[in-house]
Order: sequence, then C-alpha cells, then structure tokens
Amino acid sequence: MKKLLLSGFMVFSSLYAVDIKSIKFDGLIHLSPSVALEIMNISKGDPIDIEVIDKGIKALYKQNYFKDISVEDDNNGNLTISVVEKPVIANIDITGISDSDKKDLKDALGVKKGEIYSLSKLNTAKRNVEKYYEDKGYFDTVVEATTKNLNKTSLSLNLIVNRGEKIVIKKVTLCGAKNFDYSDVRASIANRQEEYLSWMWGFDDGELKVKDLIYDSARIRDYYMRHGYLDAHVSNPFLKAYMDGYFAKLTYNIKEGEKYNVGTLSITSPQKIVDTKKILAQMQLQKGEVFNSKKLRNDLKTIENAFGDKGYAFVRVNPDVKTDKKNHIANINFIVDPGDKVYIHDVRISGNTKTIDRVVRREIFLAAGDLYNKTDLEDSRTALKRTGYFDDASIKEVRVSQDKVDLLVTIKEARTSSIGGGIGYGSTDGLILSASLADGNIFGSGMKANVSVERSNSILSGAISLTNPRVNDSIYSLSGTVYRQNYDYTSYDLKNLGFNLTVGRKFGRQWSGSVGYTLQESELSNLDDSIDASLYKLGTTIKSAVTPAVSYNSTDDYYLPRKGISAKASIEIAGLGGDDKFITFRNKFEYFYGLQDVIDYDLILRYRAKFNYIVDNGYLPIDEKLYMGGTSTVRGYSSNTISPKNSSDALLGGRMMFANSVEASFPLIERIKLRGAVFFDYGMIGEDSLNIKRAGTGVTLEWNSPLGAINLIFAKALLNESGDDLSSFEFTMGQRF
Repeated sequence: MKKLLLSGFMVFSSLYAVDIKSIKFDGLIHLSPSVALEIMNISKGDPIDIEVIDKGIKALYKQNYFKDISVEDDNNGNLTISVVEKPVIANIDITGISDSDKKDLKDALGVKKGEIYSLSKLNTAKRNVEKYYEDKGYFDTVVEATTKNLNKTSLSLNLIVNRGEKIVIKKVTLCGAKNFDYSDVRASIANRQEEYLSWMWGFDDGELKVKDLIYDSARIRDYYMRHGYLDAHVSNPFLKAYMDGYFAKLTYNIKEGEKYNVGTLSITSPQKIVDTKKILAQMQLQKGEVFNSKKLRNDLKTIENAFGDKGYAFVRVNPDVKTDKKNHIANINFIVDPGDKVYIHDVRISGNTKTIDRVVRREIFLAAGDLYNKTDLEDSRTALKRTGYFDDASIKEVRVSQDKVDLLVTIKEARTSSIGGGIGYGSTDGLILSASLADGNIFGSGMKANVSVERSNSILSGAISLTNPRVNDSIYSLSGTVYRQNYDYTSYDLKNLGFNLTVGRKFGRQWSGSVGYTLQESELSNLDDSIDASLYKLGTTIKSAVTPAVSYNSTDDYYLPRKGISAKASIEIAGLGGDDKFITFRNKFEYFYGLQDVIDYDLILRYRAKFNYIVDNGYLPIDEKLYMGGTSTVRGYSSNTISPKNSSDALLGGRMMFANSVEASFPLIERIKLRGAVFFDYGMIGEDSLNIKRAGTGVTLEWNSPLGAINLIFAKALLNESGDDLSSFEFTMGQRF
C-alpha cells in the first residue's frame, strides 16, 4: 500500500498511472464528502495524479477546518483521505465583568459558538474586548484566554477580563480663541473637563469618550458658525494622556476669523413652483442679522417642506454662501433642484403585532394615488403617536419609480394596558386607596375600556367605561360610562348611580367636538346640622344634563409630548328634566415646549391650567360643587379636600376654581426612559371669589416602563392651614406625563 501523506503541504506518492476507483474520507465532520471532493476537484475515474491531488489537498486545507490531512492509496486506485479537524468552540464564557457588559460583549466579540477555533479568531476577540472598553473610556484593559477540551472536536473558551482605568480630562484648552472660551462651547462637546463635584449628578465627570473625540472639533466649529464666524478653523484634538495617573489634557487650536452678518437672501429654482417671497419671509435668517448655521439648517428644511407640499418628495436644496471678506457679509442663495413630482404608490405597515392595519391606516393622511405632501406626512407621524397605541412611529419614503414612492410605516406598539393607583391619608377619610385597570387598545381595535375603584373610610366608588374613538373608522366617536358612587362624608352621605353617553366628531386634524348626555340618580342623607339644609334636597334627586364640548390637540406624542397644545372647553347644562338645575363651565389648557433644538438638551417645559365656574339656576347639589387637591390640581393635598368650609370644618365646595402648574422634565437614564421633573402647583377656589389659595411643590419620577407610563409623585404642601388633608406621595400608571 502506498501512502500519500500531507504534513504541512508536502505530498509523497507513487507515480503509478492508476485510475481512482474509490474515494473515502475519514474524520470529516463539518463538510460533506461531496462538497470536499468538489473543493479538491477530484472524482472517481480520474487518474491518480500527484500534482492534482496536491493542489486539491491545499484547496481543502485553505478552508481553515483542518489541522492535518493525509491520503492513502492501496495500489489499486482506492484512496482514503484522513483529516484531523480543528476543534469547534462549544461555549464562550467571559469573567471579571458585569452581566450587562457580558451581554453587550458577546455581540461584539466577533467570535460565536459553533465556529472553528483558531489563534487568529482568539486574537480578534481579545482586540474587540479591548476596543469595547476603550470606547467606554477604559484604557489598559488586559484580556487573558484559557481553553478546555471537551472532546476531540470541541472546546470551551474562557476570556478573563481585567478592565482598565478611565482617563479623566482635567483641562480643555481652546488655544487662540479670543471671543469664546471653554465655558461657551462646553454644552456643545462630549469630552468635557472634570468639575469640582464630578461625582454628583448634573456635574461633568470628565471621563474621556473616545468615540466622540473626532467629532468635537466639528462641534466647536459649528458653535462658531452659529455665532457668525464663517472663517473659523478648529484643529483636530490634541490629547496628552498621563497613563501613570490616568488623566489627560485636551487642546484645540483655534483661528476665529471675523464675524459675518447676513447679506442678500435668494432662492433659485428652475421653475416657479412655490412663492419664494413668502418662503423668504418665513425664514429664520434675515438680512442684517448675525449669520447662524443652525438657522441656516432650519431654513433648508423650510424650503424642502414647501416643495414637499407640492409633491416633490426628493427635492435637494444646496445653500450657496458667498462671503464678502472685506465687509464681512454672507450672501446666501438657496439653489433648489426639485426633481420630479411623485405620487403615493402604496402604504405598507409593519411592526403592528396587535393593532389591526386599518387602525394604523386611518391615522395616515396619504393613500395610494395621492400626490406626495410633506405636511401630510409629518401630520400622519404625529397623529399616530398621539393615539397612545404606539411608543414610536416612523414613515419612510422609498422610491419605486421615477414618479412613485411607497410609504413604509413602521410602528412600535406601546403597552396600552395600564394600572393606576394612589395612596393618601386624611384626617377625615383616613387611608385613601384608588386603583384603575384600563386597556387603551382592546384586541388591537383602537377601542378603549376602563374600570376604576376608589376606597377610603368615607368613599366607595366604581365605574366602567368603553370608548370607540373612530366608529367604523369614521370621523365619529362614541363612548359610554356606567358608575356607582357611595360617599360617607362627615357632613353628609351620598349615593350616585348613573350613566353617560357621548357622541363626538373630528373637525380637521386637531379639532374635535362632542355632545354628551348624563342621567344620574342621587340620594343625599345624614346632612350635618352645621350645613344649611334649606340649600339641599334630602332623599332622591335626578340629574339630566347635556354637555357640549370642543377640543384641540396639536401635541406630538400621547405619553411624553415635547411640543404642542392640548385644550378643551365644555359646558354642562343640567335641567333638561329632573331636579338639578345648574350650568358648569370647564376649561382645560396644556402647553408643551421642548428645548432640545434650543440648548441641545432634552428639557421639556410644561404648563397646565384649569378654570371651572358654576352658575346656580335653581338647584346645585353639594357634590356638584368644585373641589381641589390631588394629581390633577394641587399636589401635596389629598384628592378633592380643598374647598370652602364652615365653622365645623365641613367641606362646602366652591363655585369657581382656577388651578395651574409649571413643570420642568429632564432625562435621568435615557436607555430605560427614566426622567425626572420638578413642579410647582398653585390653585385658588371659592364660592363668590377665589379667596382660598393653596400651593404645592415637589419632584416626580417619570418612567416609560415596559408596563406603561409610571409617575411617582413626591409632594410638599405649601400655604397649607390647620385641618388640611395632606398627601406626600401618589403614583399614576398609564397617564401622560
């Protein structure tokens, strides 16, 4: 028997001209024999040729599966190809780091279970671990590796990580800067110098961020451009690191140049598609003002939107800025290439595992065959987010032909099932517990249901409601509520049983109107002797009331609005039959303003206000009067415990109330959507004048959790007086922040 042996790449064989009668593989696991023979380019019936077999074995060896290959010939043309395969990585373990880092690193290693083990792959994994921590600011990370053979064909790989140290920037210097210093550009750059209280939240820790380092020069130059310095030059960062103490000094060389003002502004387009004079009047940059690159970018969007509203989805706008260096004037001509008008070919929806397609589609203001419109596209995006069904919604234009685009609507569904609760304590009611269970998107239909219960020493109430915001996907809505309320107050007892039915209609994209009807049976008893009994009817009374309302909503999100206004005005008219005869005016206003574009920080300012007023037309029940306190008016007080009182401290209720709130919301841990907010509430209430004043302040934790929006409220009552029922902690779930 002749033996053809490959050790490295050397082959020894007989020179007999014998044809190959059979080929057998020994030890082959990862490749099939047919694939191996195809790689070697030999087959049964071929003559045994030393050069062909040598070339084939080399080709097989290059697949990187094998440590050794040998070939045997029995002198009769029967070949046996024996292979020794490299071991497979059966398990990868990383020790010495946190569990969260392990999860991230396993995706970044570049080596996975099931792959063939090799030293080159091991070295790649080590480098990737070092780079992972270097990107996070840790330097001198050491990675050691051990392997353990599990059997002849597999092994376990263990990477032992000794994480390095973080480099702290002690000083950032703008060398050559005259008009600005580090404090001016600090908010624009990622790599900042360490502050005195670096360990405290809100202060710069100075940790080096390698990934952002290459972009900080451009950020500094953009800061200069935003202040008119068009000729400013900012060098690449010069980082001097001291590895003995793991600190560094960061330097930028600056040539500021002169400040430029805006000269002439013009728009050049090959055809008259839009009114350029009207657009120029709307632009943020105006003649004589200091040049600002941020305003320039916003003006580009203004022009793109104007052409986009005419059907030009792929318009390109290039600003041609010509500088007069002598007079320091920047003349700007916006050159527009509108491209072709495009129409909607199809609207494709993805991401809705629960929500029915038609529920998504009815909020989109563009359909197949429509002319493309940029405003309609943006309004569709905000309308989707305003429903409360989705955490996020994006719409992407994909060109399918010269004049056709598909709209790819991608949504991320929110958890619309929610639980709400509150805990309070009052000297009258004792422990107050409230809870609610709701689903804002039943079976993906867009319908909403709610069940709520409140329990205390004096209250037991419950309600069930169902709302269809778009009946048969139309512009009409329908909602109804059935409720029962038992109040055991110190000054009176009351039982209510009733229902209401509301029909609504949309008027445009932000406006809607509604008309509701309420029928309620009330039983008043045990009225306190200190209350004038002649003002109220003991026993059973009936309320029959109609409530017309109008509302406006231009907010950009349901749970966490960053811009827009939400307002509602209603009039409840009681007296269409029954015993109750009064009119209640209710007005609610909310304003949201995000400062991300202004200060490059996701700070959201909120203002909320309520004004209610009641006219007594014959009989105003005591429970229909106005009360303050709780999450919806003045926090720091138990719900509905602020009102006019008599000498016995019995709550009489008021006929007019004004409450407003100012909040500032800021990010805490962005990756888990946790925010904080500080607030100040102020309210006034009274019978004939707003003579009772209360206030509250505090902080809230706002968490858009996987279970829904959770709001934890820690409040401190202000302007409180003896006898007030205070509540220092409350929480809500499922409500907007």
